[in-house]
Amino acid sequence: MTVVAVGLEMELSWLKVSCLLCVFGFLRELRPSEPYHAEILLGEWYNVTQDQVNRQVYPIGTYSYLALLIVVFLVTDFLRYKPLIIANALTGIVIWSVLIWTTTLLGLQVVEVFYGFYQATEVAYYSYIYAKVDKKYYPHVTSHTRAAMFVGKLVAGLSAQLLISMDWMNYKQLLYISASSQILALFWAFGLPRVERSLYFHNKPDATTAEHAVSTVGPMQLLWSHFRSAYTNPMVLQWSLWYAIGLAGYLQVTTYMQVVWKSFENEPTIVWNGGVDAALTALAALFALLAGYLHAGRLKSRTSLLSLAVLSILEGGCVLLASWTTNIYLSYLGYVLFGALYGFTITVASSELASSLLEDSFALIFGINTLVALVLQTLLTLVVVSETGGLNLTTFEQFTVYAFYFIVIGTVYFIAVIAESVLNRSNGPKTQEIEIEEAKSG
Repeated sequence: MTVVAVGLEMELSWLKVSCLLCVFGFLRELRPSEPYHAEILLGEWYNVTQDQVNRQVYPIGTYSYLALLIVVFLVTDFLRYKPLIIANALTGIVIWSVLIWTTTLLGLQVVEVFYGFYQATEVAYYSYIYAKVDKKYYPHVTSHTRAAMFVGKLVAGLSAQLLISMDWMNYKQLLYISASSQILALFWAFGLPRVERSLYFHNKPDATTAEHAVSTVGPMQLLWSHFRSAYTNPMVLQWSLWYAIGLAGYLQVTTYMQVVWKSFENEPTIVWNGGVDAALTALAALFALLAGYLHAGRLKSRTSLLSLAVLSILEGGCVLLASWTTNIYLSYLGYVLFGALYGFTITVASSELASSLLEDSFALIFGINTLVALVLQTLLTLVVVSETGGLNLTTFEQFTVYAFYFIVIGTVYFIAVIAESVLNRSNGPKTQEIEIEEAKSG
């Protein structure tokens, strides 16, 4: 009876923590101003041009995110997650409050610096749960926390579209809702349970395992051990590269897509950014679930890689549709399909990667891969967007580069997989003969 009671208490405990964190994730993503960010910045409230937003505002966020990510990851572990979750909500309040009051280019650039920190501290949201629940609940809590953010974005997109379509609010007034949701998230964050242990800096063995521990490994030694164990594994390297390349392209497309829509001559009377964002979120979530179902023991690693190569080429085609068409509704369609395909590919890549990792190193390796993605995104920004030292391309030319980025990557991976398959088949009989000879000599 006691064992059953303890088991029931553990079940309720992990579910309670998961629900508490999910509410924070929902409130954090409840930002209806996001689908109309470019509309707000290029409206009557700020003294900036479209070219300044494209080249002098948005890139600051990319550079800030890159500079702060690795530092934030280590500080998050050292401070045991909760303080960084609180800091995330506080930063959100600062961002949307400054957006309400500022009118200058410098003010918007300062906002982008804070936005880089806001994005970087998202790692605390995802890694907090792994330090609070038993490993056997990892798949459940991972799906819960991601689903909460999807629902938050979906509600934000739909509510934004409704408020704008019904003319109940103008674009800038949506900032007040975004700021309010960050205030609610801050109050909720204070109620999250405190984390006693972390993966690296506070990883002391508990009472049941302490007596069996021979020595205590230092945090930096453990970090290096996890890093070396992961990146000396060819499968981890292969999927990490795919994860980083795909994420870099996705971040670049989603960051600048609204600027493309502002460039259309036939911009509709009602701007459908909110509905488009909601549709993308819903389809991405659906495709992610589909990928999880199809991938769970059904696809071999090589088949997964081949399917991702084909889907990457299709993603490039969707970006071309979104940027080359003269009809903004076809551009909306291309963008939504791009997001849905990305939701599928990143889920498969994450699953393949996770299956090759030690459970305790999930946060570290995904953090490093995100860092690599940001380095690639920064290079894309410097080469394609930057006025100094870059190609200084127009908005539509930039998206042509992003489209062929996906097409080329998909083609290279497709050729590599096919070549590897042909080589393995041609070497198959020889390998079998060697194995037979070795078995006989043994």
